[in-house]
Amino acid sequence: MRTPLPGTLDAIARGARALDRKARPSGLRGKLWVAFVLQVIVISLATLFGVYGAEVVLRDVLIQRALVQETQHFWQRMQADPQASLPDTYNMRGLFRRGGAAGATDAVPSELAGLDPGYHRAHDPNGHDELVYVSDGPQGRLWLVFAQEQVNRLAFWFGLVPLTFVLLGIYLASWFTYRRARRAVSPMIWLAKQVRTMDPKHPQLDLLAPDNLPPDSDPDVRFLAGSIHGFARRLEEAVARERNFTRDASHELRSPLTVIKVAADVMLADSALEPFEERSLNRIKRATKDMEALIEAFLILAREDDVGLPDEDFVANEAVAIELERANDLVKGKPVQIRQVVQAQFALHAPLRVFGVMVGNLLRNACTYTEQGTVTVTIGRDFVSVADTGPGMAPDELKQLFKPYFRGRQSGSGGHGIGLTIVKRLSDRFDWPLELESRLGVGTTATIRFPNPQPV
Repeated sequence: MRTPLPGTLDAIARGARALDRKARPSGLRGKLWVAFVLQVIVISLATLFGVYGAEVVLRDVLIQRALVQETQHFWQRMQADPQASLPDTYNMRGLFRRGGAAGATDAVPSELAGLDPGYHRAHDPNGHDELVYVSDGPQGRLWLVFAQEQVNRLAFWFGLVPLTFVLLGIYLASWFTYRRARRAVSPMIWLAKQVRTMDPKHPQLDLLAPDNLPPDSDPDVRFLAGSIHGFARRLEEAVARERNFTRDASHELRSPLTVIKVAADVMLADSALEPFEERSLNRIKRATKDMEALIEAFLILAREDDVGLPDEDFVANEAVAIELERANDLVKGKPVQIRQVVQAQFALHAPLRVFGVMVGNLLRNACTYTEQGTVTVTIGRDFVSVADTGPGMAPDELKQLFKPYFRGRQSGSGGHGIGLTIVKRLSDRFDWPLELESRLGVGTTATIRFPNPQPV
């Protein structure tokens, strides 16, 4: 009987591979379970290898050494007494052939007679394993036949049986430890489940209060729950303040701007104005429009990720035409012409105000920094580009262009340095890539691409 170690190891290895394929948990409880299972597998493999190694040493090393020593002792006895008896014990028997002729007492079975000197494995007539050691001496050849069945039986009773109890003890200890560890982390798992299933837009923060934790939660978990609950409360209050600000600012900031704009229009209607007064009123009117655009952009960026604006179906060409009309006032009194190049028409399903803010900021930026020449707006199949003949920018300036309040060396006194920053932030939020090219002394081209345009 042999230890069925190879088959056992193969089964354990298959189980480990199946565990690795099918049980890749993301939760704390699942990871804890896998950790304990892997621990049990490693300990089991180490124990099995230990027992298997002990059996190999016992069977193939100790027995072989005993046979060698027994052979040496027999040759010493034969030298002292040519009629010395052959080894004959419960597990071992000896066969001897003198010279080359076999007598009635030293007959050697044919299956053993042809073996060369050294170690061999054989089987008795009943099919049991035997270890045969053949040695040549001055008086003849000696065969020592060791019955390995008894050794295998002893290895089973003194190896596998204790191993079974050891493994059972390991499994029971691991299961008990796992249960204790699972009970220790169960409050953390409960807390993570509450956070995972909570609606971010309408969170029930009271569920995270320490008083709602399982009764067996330890102080560390209660402290963590209290910290999360307090942070969530402060975050909710901050979001409420942000919503109140954007709602109030949308009304309170636009109202005085509307009054200023209407007053400027009324005053410009007076034909008795001096040229200086008319230029001043036009500057007030342009500044009012710039302020309206900035407030619109800031309010959009101040909202949460959904920006609070409804998606609409609109034609991009029509929205660009509105922004072009608004930009005409920005180039009054300057030798600058605004041109529109229509290569295609497309529609979008997105917030119209966001589109208008982005295109409007690019137009205002181009008109502000262009003192003479043209500002060209090109509408392609999936993009809108604004190109100007302004001073342009050097490569080192282009790298810093999206930093707030950054202005190029050739910008003069115009602009606030935040228009392109606003456009960049909106492009990142809506996944509308913004591309910028500029050459010093030639001009700048800004392009907004729209990944999902709808042909018109």
